[in-house]
Amino acid sequence: MGGGRETGDGERYAMATSTKDYYAILGLKRDASVDDIRKAFRKLARKHHPDVNPGDKGAEDKFKQISEANDVLSDPKKRKLYDQLGYYSDNIDPAAAEAYARAGGGSSGFEGARGAASGPGVPVDFSGFDFSDIFEQSGGAPQPGGKRAGSGGFRDIFSGLFNGAGRGASPQTSDRPQPGTDLEYQAQIGFWDAIRGAVVRLSIQRQDTCQNCRGRGVMQSSGFCPDCGGKGQVTQVGGHMRFNVQCSRCNGTGRAQNICPKCHGDGVIPRTEPLEVRIKAGTRDGQRIRIPGKGNAGPGGGPPGDLYIVVRTTEHPVFKREGDDIHVLVPVNVTEAALGAKIEVPTVDGRALLKIPPGTQSGQKLRLRDKGVPSAVKEGARGDEIVEVQISVPVPRDEETKELLRKLAKLNPEDPRAELWKEV
Repeated sequence: MGGGRETGDGERYAMATSTKDYYAILGLKRDASVDDIRKAFRKLARKHHPDVNPGDKGAEDKFKQISEANDVLSDPKKRKLYDQLGYYSDNIDPAAAEAYARAGGGSSGFEGARGAASGPGVPVDFSGFDFSDIFEQSGGAPQPGGKRAGSGGFRDIFSGLFNGAGRGASPQTSDRPQPGTDLEYQAQIGFWDAIRGAVVRLSIQRQDTCQNCRGRGVMQSSGFCPDCGGKGQVTQVGGHMRFNVQCSRCNGTGRAQNICPKCHGDGVIPRTEPLEVRIKAGTRDGQRIRIPGKGNAGPGGGPPGDLYIVVRTTEHPVFKREGDDIHVLVPVNVTEAALGAKIEVPTVDGRALLKIPPGTQSGQKLRLRDKGVPSAVKEGARGDEIVEVQISVPVPRDEETKELLRKLAKLNPEDPRAELWKEV
């Protein structure tokens, strides 16, 4: 019973029926904390260490036991498996252990399941079953006719139990609800619609629940189900284990069922649906708008997914938007830049006055606060307008203008490239 089993690689695994109470070995309760486990191990290790008890075979065995118990209970993953099954082995599939625990196995372990055990709505008879077959690496449980279930072991045996897939069942006849998938559409809007807000009308193509079969894909007809003979349950065999599960072909009704002629067993049908989407003022290019429940319907009557609208905005010939700020390039003449002035500049709200400081240089940026785009996410917030000055140089068309410019150059002999030469 505790002898173990060798794999083809020569590695030795403990038999599934060999169990130890690690909590009792360390003198702990099952709700002990990690700190409690560490303290208990250190205390017992000092007492039973072979160096402290030379030649004492009993102390050596006790030290091995407490070391083994500490190794399992101090590791969260190993401890979880141990708590679910009542023992631990490196060869245990965590998913299988989780499935067994949900099926009603609990912390008493597989060995405690030698009787009737069942999960919700799943009657299982474990009597006479050799659970060591579950953990064989070389193959699955033997089936009638000498065939094996495959290398999945425990997971393969229980996948049918928890997915409701009995022999002879086809995927389209299962009415287990599944969530629908999300959809994504792009909405092209103009620059001003994004600034001020708008309502966009779209035509959405999505999978909708078939009303003829209510998403199940099948419809009940006269006569008994050919798989279960009207019982509503089928018997499955895995190794020496036999258990009854709901017949997935008739979904436990015992009645024969036909494929829905409208959706052809899919449970969903394509549908084109008109949809109005409200675009908030200040919506940015690339922003995603989520509309819950407007994605594809879920097979088997499952909940629908969501619809995501990705907003794409057009550009403007004058305004350039960056976030909630508006950038605009405004030309000024030499006199305005040199002496300073107040000029009108365009904004998304119309005209606004901008003060040009004396000595303004070309490329200099001036800010108009709260003249940008209203925020779509923060109520009451608004961006700024950034005005970049572009100095417009006059073109002399007569000799008098040229003479004035020459006099101006004599009055201002500074070399504008002086700083450039210093850097060079």
